[in-house]
Amino acid sequence: MTELLLITQVFFVCAMTVFVLSNMKSRGEKKNVLKQHAEEKLEELRALRHVHLAMPLSEKTRPSAMGEIVGQEEGIRALTAALCGKNPQHILIYGPPGVGKTCAARLALEMAKQSPGTPFAPDAKFIEMDATCIRFDERSIADPLIGSVHDPIYQGAGAYGQAGLPQPKPGAVTKANGGVLFLDEIGELHPVQLNKLLKVMEDRKVFFESAYYSKADKNIPEYIHQIFQRGMPADFRLIGATTRQPSEIPPALRSRVVEVFFRPLDPEELTYIAANGAKKGGLPIDKEALQLIAEYSENGRDAVNMVQMAVGLAEAGDKRFIEKGDVRFIIENGRYSRRYLPKAKPDSRVGCVYGLAVAGPSQGILLEIEAVAKKAASGEGSWRVTGFAEREEMEGGGKRLGRQSAAMASMESVATMLEACAGIRIREYDLHIHVSGGMMVDGPSAGVAIAVCLYSAICGIPVPGETAFTGEMGLRGEIRPVGGVREKLEAAKKAGVRTAYIPADNAGEYTGELRTVPVSHFSQVLKEVFGETIRQGA
Repeated sequence: MTELLLITQVFFVCAMTVFVLSNMKSRGEKKNVLKQHAEEKLEELRALRHVHLAMPLSEKTRPSAMGEIVGQEEGIRALTAALCGKNPQHILIYGPPGVGKTCAARLALEMAKQSPGTPFAPDAKFIEMDATCIRFDERSIADPLIGSVHDPIYQGAGAYGQAGLPQPKPGAVTKANGGVLFLDEIGELHPVQLNKLLKVMEDRKVFFESAYYSKADKNIPEYIHQIFQRGMPADFRLIGATTRQPSEIPPALRSRVVEVFFRPLDPEELTYIAANGAKKGGLPIDKEALQLIAEYSENGRDAVNMVQMAVGLAEAGDKRFIEKGDVRFIIENGRYSRRYLPKAKPDSRVGCVYGLAVAGPSQGILLEIEAVAKKAASGEGSWRVTGFAEREEMEGGGKRLGRQSAAMASMESVATMLEACAGIRIREYDLHIHVSGGMMVDGPSAGVAIAVCLYSAICGIPVPGETAFTGEMGLRGEIRPVGGVREKLEAAKKAGVRTAYIPADNAGEYTGELRTVPVSHFSQVLKEVFGETIRQGA
């Protein structure tokens, strides 16, 4: 019996020894395989780091100083004033794409670091994110913007996972602590994320929650205790950029930021950008090619891309300069559309006036409004309106409401005003009113222009050329103030307008060189424009 037990023990000892040795050998082989694989991957990574392509022209032409950003002097002045002081503010930059918003924000932080009394340290970070790409989940397992907690059941293998400990992961708001968080296209940020961001901006720290965290658990490291109890630092300054209109941005965000506006670039500025791009591309470019680029590019990025393509085309054809034909080929091949920039004509015409509108952030536009009036044969006239938005929809409170557009309502108000104040029986005429340019127009600010246009068409009086109008028309002839007067008048000046009629209440909003005539009643407009009083019963 004793011998049997001894033999059994020896057998199990031998089996255990074989198992342990086999396991150690297997681990050693796995370790060697992993080490060999890691070394191979490291060599691949080093090889990849030695491969470099030529620097893109868009990167070569990227401004390295504020003075190199074209056409945004006023916007840059406001941006630096908000960020480079002793108490930097949160900022929201409006403007079309490709005009320098991101570049200006990055350079503004560098300027702020060198400003006296600045709270930004020399190593303050600039963390950039695109709001259109930010994703999150309800359990905050993955949230690159705010941060997340990797719970043991989700985080997989690892020291914290095996120990059953929650592991906080910092988001962009914490990575930007002491610096700037730049959110491109912030207008596209999900409302839930926006509310979280606003809370972080207010508290200047991020608080996390986890079902796996216990205040009494002594196995949890002290730094995790501090994160859950005191929050993770997130003291930064937000710079958001958007191509949306201010009215489309949530009021909760707008009330917490300084709003800065970048304007669209002029053809002359696009020409300068294209010429600079060609210079850095190493090839001269003729003036006709530059003019063509300015006509077909929407922004500075478009201009540089066209130049970059033209450089490649010229080099492929063994040319030493960029010709107009090269740019023409790029325009046709890239399906570029020519920018329509209406110009005010000097000749006086019946039933044709120029109105003013806002087409985007800091972007005004000249509108050509035409009207044809003819006495109705049956005594009961008709309306035809083209080029105006007929209806608009609004969403809020879980409801979608539809109503007549402001432009159409303004047209009916003008008809009532002409009938009440001038005795013009609109219903006796067949009328066709049209806005040229293919752009759907909405808003009440075209009221004065429509009134002058209809009065001219019905009475047969020509409207002086190079004259523009803006203002909302009341039922009794009073002219009410409108928004965006500064942008509208700047667009009018660039379009060749010499005189602009604006509401008297907007008189102090523009200090430029364009001649403006403040008016408060339609009778003043007729006296100034036509030199006559209102015709009764026209």
